[in-house]
Amino acid sequence: MTRKVAFLFLGETLLIPHLYPIVEALAAAEPTLPIELWVSTSVHEALLARWSTGLGQVTIRRAPGFRALPGHAEGDNPPLPPKLPTLFRLLPHLLRTPVVVCAEQTSLWLPATLPLRTRFIDTFHGAGSMMARGHWRRRAGWRTLVAAERDRQALIDGGDAPERIVTTGYVKAAFRQRTPAARLFADPRPVILYTPHWQAHRSSWWRWGPEVVERILADGRYNLIFAPHQRLVERAPELRGFVAGLAGRAGVHADLDSFAMVDGSYTAAADLYLGDTSSQVVEYMMRPRPCVFLNALGADWVDDPSYAMWGAGAVVDSLDALIPAIDAAPALHPGYRAFQTRFVETALGDVAGGAPARAAQAVLAALR
Repeated sequence: MTRKVAFLFLGETLLIPHLYPIVEALAAAEPTLPIELWVSTSVHEALLARWSTGLGQVTIRRAPGFRALPGHAEGDNPPLPPKLPTLFRLLPHLLRTPVVVCAEQTSLWLPATLPLRTRFIDTFHGAGSMMARGHWRRRAGWRTLVAAERDRQALIDGGDAPERIVTTGYVKAAFRQRTPAARLFADPRPVILYTPHWQAHRSSWWRWGPEVVERILADGRYNLIFAPHQRLVERAPELRGFVAGLAGRAGVHADLDSFAMVDGSYTAAADLYLGDTSSQVVEYMMRPRPCVFLNALGADWVDDPSYAMWGAGAVVDSLDALIPAIDAAPALHPGYRAFQTRFVETALGDVAGGAPARAAQAVLAALR
């Protein structure tokens, strides 16, 4: 096989910031190593082509079933071709590639079901105590890259071989292509970011979501960024109608599709995080700030490690307590700051920017 590495950009745009910094680090470490970026849509292609200008060894290639989407704005989350047919049609190309790097489990169907010489490396995306652990498909990869030692130990405890799990730090923390900062609001009021999770058993959206938005807007003292998990609209198709109804209203910026949803722009812009169990809170806490959590489902969360992140702020058990909790959060934040700092260190490991270089070294080890 020719000495080269392939990166699979076949999934949602939310995966890109977890993967592209490794491309840059690998190109810097091995300037003559051929790197192929396989893309599933023209949205992915446009972003990666712009960023990769000057990286002569990087080639962007269209995967089978590639979708040209001229009507989509740059970075908008696009409709994807079916992943499994795409993967199996891509297989003849990957068979000639020694190392394949991906950021989602679907691609691991290939090494899980076929006796391949190609080595697959999977890098975790997302962070936090609600992450899925130890899926059997992950074990088909040659290596799994995780952000923190806690993740590594969790996979080992679940049966993974220790040598398979590599701790790198949080790759997305080094993502440089964030959407340029824009003035979202005319009025300089404190900014709340509300990010409900996309899975019904973890999310505040279905029981409380619309009322949460309405109560904040009716209060009139805060600006609101409503940017739920990118996949929520798949599970809640009524969401687009709800967001359309917010158009033109003062004090709210609603986003369901743009790249700013996933590149860290909104977590950087917020003064207060409001959510349930989304891993975005961990990225938000890389710079400690007030948090409020919504216990819309009445979870018995105090001793449940799945809700460990809720130690970072007040937990609201009723809608009537929402605005008082938001009002009180800045004054109470000093009591949560140390917890937030420790939680980020535990969940993300190194966030100083060294993670992509460590991931790149794991890729080079696979080539050897």
